Amino acid sequence: MIITKVLIALIALLHLYILILEMFLWDKPLGMKAFGNTAEKAKLTKVLAQNQGLYNGFLAAGLIWSLFAPASYAAALANFFLGCVLVAGIYGGITASKKIIYIQALPALLALIVLNLV
Repeated sequence: MIITKVLIALIALLHLYILILEMFLWDKPLGMKAFGNTAEKAKLTKVLAQNQGLYNGFLAAGLIWSLFAPASYAAALANFFLGCVLVAGIYGGITASKKIIYIQALPALLALIVLNLV
């Protein structure tokens, strides 16, 4: 149970970090380096990135909610939000960068496996 909660917490923290990168640092050196953007591309895509960052925040919020929810539905919440992270990671890995599969999808898959084995 503790391993599951640690995995979920780490994935939530990752998505909070992504939120910060996409919403606030997209056109700053750290954000451009993280996503391999030029200043011109970052300027053109800033609003889209901010919207995407907000959605990553929703994923983090749901995962954090699952950590503090009553046991009667905490696992259902975790399964739902980890499933969303997994799907987003697979889609991002196919359409944007294969790196996303390793950063986002695989940790979510691992957490889902551990969650459903315990």
